[in-house]
Amino acid sequence: MKNWKTDLDFAQLLADQADSISLARFNSLDLHVTQKPDLTPVSDADLAVETKLRALITSAFPGDSVIGEEFAHTNLGERTWIIDPIDGTKNFVRGVPVWATLIALRINNEVTLGVVSAPALNRRWWGVLGNGAWVRESTSHSPRRLATSSVTTLSDASFSYSDQRGWVNDQFEALRENTWRQRAYGDFWSHMLLAEGAVDISAEPELALHDYAALLPIVSQAGGHFSQFDGTSLPIHDPHAHPSLLCTNGNLHQDCLNLLKLKT
Repeated sequence: MKNWKTDLDFAQLLADQADSISLARFNSLDLHVTQKPDLTPVSDADLAVETKLRALITSAFPGDSVIGEEFAHTNLGERTWIIDPIDGTKNFVRGVPVWATLIALRINNEVTLGVVSAPALNRRWWGVLGNGAWVRESTSHSPRRLATSSVTTLSDASFSYSDQRGWVNDQFEALRENTWRQRAYGDFWSHMLLAEGAVDISAEPELALHDYAALLPIVSQAGGHFSQFDGTSLPIHDPHAHPSLLCTNGNLHQDCLNLLKLKT
């Protein structure tokens, strides 16, 4: 990937800016929250973060496109930044520290890098195709390389998800009944814990492009596999698609697909 270091440094800068805005508004007594047409909440922090990141991208890379959660998509070209200003807004507005800014760069037909920054958890993860996946647990620690677990049987596997809504045909029950442990760590965190090797399976029945684009390079570069529940690839060009997402440590992927297909 040409110029990957420049792109990663810029993505880290975007994450720094996002953290400074979002942390300042977290647990603020005057936080303003409204409801979007899809009945999900949006806070003034979501809007401020995306506005700032869009401005920085336009200034640094005026030819690049942007797909964000809160505002209209710009013209899509060879290079597109995909942003979720606050993944886990429901947590954010209730004072739960499990939320993050998600930043991805798509070049042509690949999502080449992803950054997930969760300042209230003192954690930031990133991955670049061909250059590994990493986590920094605080600004005072050096990054460590990520690797998924070596678990090979479902009965020994830990499964993480967001909640039980949206699952169909007992697919959730199939994974729950056949795994060792189940916990709703939720949103981005389930998939980052998978990349760290702390859980072995993470899955959600429906996501938008801004929810999952940044996760993909991190999971894959940590050694994991990802797909939709039917085994097909995730769409990376359609911001209006809402596919399912299954991530595993790689060893368990086909076993999970087999379970999910039985319930299709």
